Amino acid sequence: MTANLPLGVILSGGGARGAYEVGVLSYVFGELVRSTGRVPRIDIISGCSVGAVNGAFLASAAHEPVRGVERLVELWYELDFSRVLSFGLRELAFLHRVWLGGAKPQGLFNAEPLARMIGENVSWLNLARNLRRGVLHALTLATTHAATGRPHVFVDISPHVARPKDVGRQVVMRDGPVRAKHVLASAALPLLFPLVDVNGELHCDGGLRINTPTAPAIHLGARRLFVVGLSHGKYDDASRVRDMTPDRAPGAPFILGKVLDAFFLDHLDADIQGMERINDYMAMGQAAYGPEFIDRMNEEARLRGRPQRNPVRVCTVRPSVDLGHVAYDFLAEKRRHVRTETAVVHALLRTIDVGEAAEADLASFLMFDDEYVRLLIELGRRDAAAMRDELEDFFFGSWDGRAL
Repeated sequence: MTANLPLGVILSGGGARGAYEVGVLSYVFGELVRSTGRVPRIDIISGCSVGAVNGAFLASAAHEPVRGVERLVELWYELDFSRVLSFGLRELAFLHRVWLGGAKPQGLFNAEPLARMIGENVSWLNLARNLRRGVLHALTLATTHAATGRPHVFVDISPHVARPKDVGRQVVMRDGPVRAKHVLASAALPLLFPLVDVNGELHCDGGLRINTPTAPAIHLGARRLFVVGLSHGKYDDASRVRDMTPDRAPGAPFILGKVLDAFFLDHLDADIQGMERINDYMAMGQAAYGPEFIDRMNEEARLRGRPQRNPVRVCTVRPSVDLGHVAYDFLAEKRRHVRTETAVVHALLRTIDVGEAAEADLASFLMFDDEYVRLLIELGRRDAAAMRDELEDFFFGSWDGRAL
């Protein structure tokens, strides 16, 4: 039965866009639970960037996910810039270090408020207890190793779960308890936030290489993946450049926003297509050689010391509208309403809200504003609600784990 097959929750990166993930989780562990009377069991959580922040919190509340997600929503509702990042005279004075480097890692923003928020609100004791008792099989967080550019995956694993033997040559898997520094490193957007020292090595945002970390969950035994993406996924070039004219070249903030889009948001389709292709091969193998095909293939893999492979069912929720457009519309509405306590940051955001093509991609990553957050949380809830039947079948249906 589906409910007995290990479930991995995959949370993507995208800065302030992570509020959308919270909205989706709020529906799954709110309305869906109330309407079905059943709570999905989470076995593995894999997060990257802001997905690492949400994932670490969810892992610490895996023993009571309904209440935990309610609290996660509350935390996001309480957000403002001062609770996540800061930008002031000190950051201005050391701005040259962002470009030139220096003795201490420097970013455009000071990430200390974000570090405090993570450290104070994630119960590391509950996280350790959930893993020790087998309530949760594993938590994985992806970072990018600054010196080599290689993706590193930090794994906090239950003693009841076997460590995967072969994760490929491209990824470095690191064992040990996950703590606030790992979460902060995974969420350290390059240039915008300082690099983070993890055990004497500098790390930054894992989204540069693995923004939607499906592979770690599969290697740890997940047979079902619930993936929350932060990209629209429907590319309509005419609508995306509706206000751009050939006689005006876009500025650096617009280009940086597109670079972040490319790094952080455009890998999900390729990952899903790869999993669908493997599932198709297995289905064709069963059709050609009988239902024992997968078992025989895995027996051969075992004899060769290779990882076993099984069909993986994927359910993906992603924004029904472009979040860059949402950010632009929000800023256009709020330009004249600047609160004095965040005036410096709002002024900075106005400089990066260039209005090119009626979208504000860069601002959509940085706008940790309570009103904007509420918009994205509600959008996540609506998009998940539109998939209610699919979600109920995915979490509680009767798939037997054979080829799809």
